[in-house]
Amino acid sequence: MIMEGNTSSALIGAVEAVLFACGEPVSLARLQEACHVGKPEICQALETLEQQYRRRKSALHVQQLENAYQLCTRQEYAGVIARAAETKKSVPLSPAAMEVLTIVAYNQPVSKSFVEHVRGVDSSSVVNTLVEKELLTEAGRLAVPGHPIAYATTPHFLRCFGLSSLEELPPLPNVIQQESPEELLEEDALPASQ
Repeated sequence: MIMEGNTSSALIGAVEAVLFACGEPVSLARLQEACHVGKPEICQALETLEQQYRRRKSALHVQQLENAYQLCTRQEYAGVIARAAETKKSVPLSPAAMEVLTIVAYNQPVSKSFVEHVRGVDSSSVVNTLVEKELLTEAGRLAVPGHPIAYATTPHFLRCFGLSSLEELPPLPNVIQQESPEELLEEDALPASQ
């Protein structure tokens, strides 16, 4: 069992084992709970583990995704991994899918009608495809008339685009300030003036 305040190789090994075994992003809180240590010790163990990987020029690295961490392979090994797994090359995202992802990433959580308002075309099938690809997820319901389903990006979105958090998104060029999703939905719900 890992003891409080222990930043030894045992703690580093425990963190590495949890990240490896889970495969998915693991939150800091979950790592703390599993290892019975505080946030500073877990953060130090994660940092040391990443330094060890870099020093060894390992194919692995610790990827931060918001407040979670995942053990991943480095991008330069993607080709050999794909060949070994005999997976077909991923189909690149269409311009429409990239447009929808951009709208959601910068405005989330948003409804399909908000995306359609911004794009000017029906976007239901594109949103559904992005949910299937696990780039978008349902994020509850908006507190506006009709309570439409809200969509947001996922940790998989962050991984695919090499981001640790949404704060790393590049700034938008100077454009006319868009209305919030709630304002657009409230306007749609207002009766037409007579």
